[in-house]
Amino acid sequence: MTALEDRRQIVESIGEAHRAGARLDRACTLAGIDVRTLQRWRRQGGGTVRDDRRPHAERPRPAHALSEAERTELLRVANEPRFAALPPAQIVPRLADEGVYLASESTFHRVLRAQGQSMHRGRAKAPAPARRPTTHTAHGPGEVWCWDVTWLPSRVNGRWFYLYLILDLYSRKIVGHEVHEAESAEHAAQLVKRAALAEGVHATATKPVLHGDNGAILKATTVLAMLHWLGIAPSYSRPRVSDDNAFVESLFRTAKYRPGFPAEGFADLDAARQWMVGFVHWYNHEHRHSALRFVAPAQRHAGDDHGVLQARAALYHIARQRHPHRWSGATRNWTPIGPVTLNPERDALAATCGSSDRAAQSKRLAA
Repeated sequence: MTALEDRRQIVESIGEAHRAGARLDRACTLAGIDVRTLQRWRRQGGGTVRDDRRPHAERPRPAHALSEAERTELLRVANEPRFAALPPAQIVPRLADEGVYLASESTFHRVLRAQGQSMHRGRAKAPAPARRPTTHTAHGPGEVWCWDVTWLPSRVNGRWFYLYLILDLYSRKIVGHEVHEAESAEHAAQLVKRAALAEGVHATATKPVLHGDNGAILKATTVLAMLHWLGIAPSYSRPRVSDDNAFVESLFRTAKYRPGFPAEGFADLDAARQWMVGFVHWYNHEHRHSALRFVAPAQRHAGDDHGVLQARAALYHIARQRHPHRWSGATRNWTPIGPVTLNPERDALAATCGSSDRAAQSKRLAA
């Protein structure tokens, strides 16, 4: 069912488009309704759009509905001590085994719901709704950081080195990394401090948000105290959901599948650190990131990506003018990438569009 406010907005937008010259059936199709639906909405209200009357309709009592005596008996049986902690899905089959049929499972649910007894039965907690992922949008470098810790293999079975890494969400630049032999909150706190000093966080008016998973190291008191001292706001993923920190997870895969990564493991801690120094330099300055229109993260971090992409667009324009018959459509898109959102939420983005989308709706319908 369509809400009254949505009905009025749709009817108004279709009317504006129709008066501007758009065909009524095409405008209704673009709005997602049928022409008959539009006619019914207008006819029911006598020219004024009214809300849906189905929820308020008075429906006759079905002839096969349970009588009051049958409803009372159903509630008495459902509240017996042996059934008090069982759902209707368990009650109905047990009664059938005893040769008793009172009502269907759906009828049990309906009667219990009408009596306010349709709730979670038993001592177990009712299923809780899933928490929405934390959403952050970076419009420039230094606004949102993502960090995590991963294992680096060694040549000794059962021994691992730990890579601590901080990634700038907007530019994908690695702004801090360290490799240690142990997983420690002190190492994580010192990494955040060094990254903040290197990026000049102390001199910026807006401090970054640091997003990580729910690991004990990233939520330790030592780390939280350091973040508070630096003015950095912590942010966390949902428990056991690695996709909430997908940018860092993707970077870890890029590192571990990079040619030259020792599949047999690192010989020692110094070898792991040296390899990571080379990888970070390659990733930040040489790697052309596919999500950034193939510019280096360091170029986007410094704001040089616009000039690089404009030069590419100009080159493609000249190439098309030289041989126009080789181009069947537009040249390659070298437009700079805009803001980057971590875990975008459809409802939040729709609310952000708000009135601007509504104002443009009639124009789209007319076109």
